[in-house]
Amino acid sequence: MSLLDTRVPAVLVRIDRNPFHHGTLGAVRSLGRAGVDVHLIADVGGSPVRRSRFVRQLHPPPLPGAAPADIARALLRVASQIARPAVLIPLDDASAVAVGRARAELAPAFLLPQQPGALAERVADKAELAAVCAAAGVPHPLTLIPDSAAEAAAVAWRLGLPAVAKWSRPWLLPADSDLRSTVVVRSARQARELYLRTEEAGSRLLLQAFLPAGPDLDWFCHGYADRAGTVRGGGSGRKLHAWPRGAGLTAVGHWTANAPVRNLSERVVGELGYRGIFDLDFRRCATTGDYHLLDFNPRPGAQFRLFTDTAGLDVVRAQHLDLTHRPLPEGAPRPGRAFVVENYAPLRALRPAPAGRELAWHAPDDLAPGWAMWALWARHAVRRLPTRLRRLCERPGPDDPQARVVRQAVADASQPPTDGSLTDSALADGSLSDDEKANSF
Repeated sequence: MSLLDTRVPAVLVRIDRNPFHHGTLGAVRSLGRAGVDVHLIADVGGSPVRRSRFVRQLHPPPLPGAAPADIARALLRVASQIARPAVLIPLDDASAVAVGRARAELAPAFLLPQQPGALAERVADKAELAAVCAAAGVPHPLTLIPDSAAEAAAVAWRLGLPAVAKWSRPWLLPADSDLRSTVVVRSARQARELYLRTEEAGSRLLLQAFLPAGPDLDWFCHGYADRAGTVRGGGSGRKLHAWPRGAGLTAVGHWTANAPVRNLSERVVGELGYRGIFDLDFRRCATTGDYHLLDFNPRPGAQFRLFTDTAGLDVVRAQHLDLTHRPLPEGAPRPGRAFVVENYAPLRALRPAPAGRELAWHAPDDLAPGWAMWALWARHAVRRLPTRLRRLCERPGPDDPQARVVRQAVADASQPPTDGSLTDSALADGSLSDDEKANSF
């Protein structure tokens, strides 16, 4: 007998059109295995997810670039077809923001966590996150917001190269653009050129101090904040392998107890009064040992199934139980458990896993998506091969100034030119003006 109220269906919504979003499949399986009717609003025409036997019904998503109001209308159309209240779970930032904005309009048709409608948008915005961390006393890399292309070049030099460039609202990036939500910039000229694409990106460019990657430095924490604000389910985990390397999604993760990460996560969630599922990313500074909060995702992380306890509870099931006023089972954590995304880390999927392991795509009770993934991934790899070969051939040589990585120290020297034409002997002024400090949050 299911712990979940199987009379209440679930509606999962994802606007992002990535066919390899394994988190969608994880949510479908988690609820479907518990006997819940799963309705999926997503573009899965070319995705293995559509082959899952746990999908009750597929619904077409809003058009790419749809406004939050259009997304809300699409959700209400699905609600009218279901004709009974359903638990609504956004699976990406765009849908989480849209649901937050339209909460009052959606509430009669869907069961939703009780929280201010603008909160999901606030924490997902990379510019706002710096202020959130400052208010909660949580470490966060120094983040500056340039107001011009020239200032972007100067700020990159002042922060130290390499630096991290982020678009504050990555869900607004055009689907057909080559812009990435986060990129490591290695020259002031590169920062300047990125700023010039602000209008195309649809949100502000942020420049952030770079925290080098390394073993045991990348961590994440998932959880569900229930109606009382208590964090249930989830846990802390180590990112052992990322795709792309160093700054991408979790390809291999381990459930590893980490009290500082858990405490920082609960502090932020508590200070905000946040309710619902969250996924927080941290990087530990190898110099100070501090854990810096890099991202606050107001939705399930793609690897959320890593944190499935001995009672079978994960954050998606926790939300369904809580919103249907069912008790959450008291399961025990399973530290050491592994999660592997096979197409990004195939060899890791073959290694022994003494504490247990969950694969992103392959499951004995739902075989079709795993086989479909490999067929789709093979075609994807063949299409990408010419591009990857061209990039390898075009990689700058050791004498190319764009390839030079500078980790300048704080120094008393003149400010470099702001047009991006930096010389080897140029050093940045280590101070920040009052205006820059005020603009860092």
